[in-house]
Amino acid sequence: NISHELKTPVGALAILAEALADSDDVEVNRRLASKMVEEAHRASNTIDDLLELSRIELGGPGDREEVSLSAVIGEGLARHRLIADTVGVTLEMKCVSPEFVEGDRLQLVSAVSNLIDNAVKYSNKGGVVAVSARPGHRCVEIEVADTGIGIPARDLDRVFERFYRVDRARSRTTGGTGLGLAIVRHVATNHGGTVAVRSREGEGSVFTLRLPTGEGT
Repeated sequence: NISHELKTPVGALAILAEALADSDDVEVNRRLASKMVEEAHRASNTIDDLLELSRIELGGPGDREEVSLSAVIGEGLARHRLIADTVGVTLEMKCVSPEFVEGDRLQLVSAVSNLIDNAVKYSNKGGVVAVSARPGHRCVEIEVADTGIGIPARDLDRVFERFYRVDRARSRTTGGTGLGLAIVRHVATNHGGTVAVRSREGEGSVFTLRLPTGEGT
């Protein structure tokens, strides 16, 4: 999978570079150069996500501390505010309770950020992505809900697999690597929690990251 995911953009770069070297047309060269930038970003994003996944897998539970959920969610939203505004998607932070949870801050930010990233990529113009946190039974539930295109029932059991994409054409357009939800799953596992999704095609999706608190609620 890794070989395929990296060879595709690298191979495209080679072909585009050869075409660029053989062309004297300014407009054609501009289009080729633009496409090369896209493929370079695609390869770079895949490498970044692979490094992040490896860090989380090998790092285990990480350093536990009292982490502000508002800060974690706020940072996740801030990372994607610009792209969301660009594509016409509204980001919202709803109720956050309890305020703090014990965990690895960097891993939790990564998980929430990837859930938001996924929600934005699979939302259309005018869509809304809402993030909230609430107490559950012996856990805290961080929820990322979107009004996007939804997930077909046949894909629900596979969305957390590495490199799995529900819509490959859309992933290619948005730059998705297929690793974001795998990262979320590993963060959940490292914290003794779970991640789940409920969705209906055409009606949006709700991803829920559950982190144990060890206390009844």
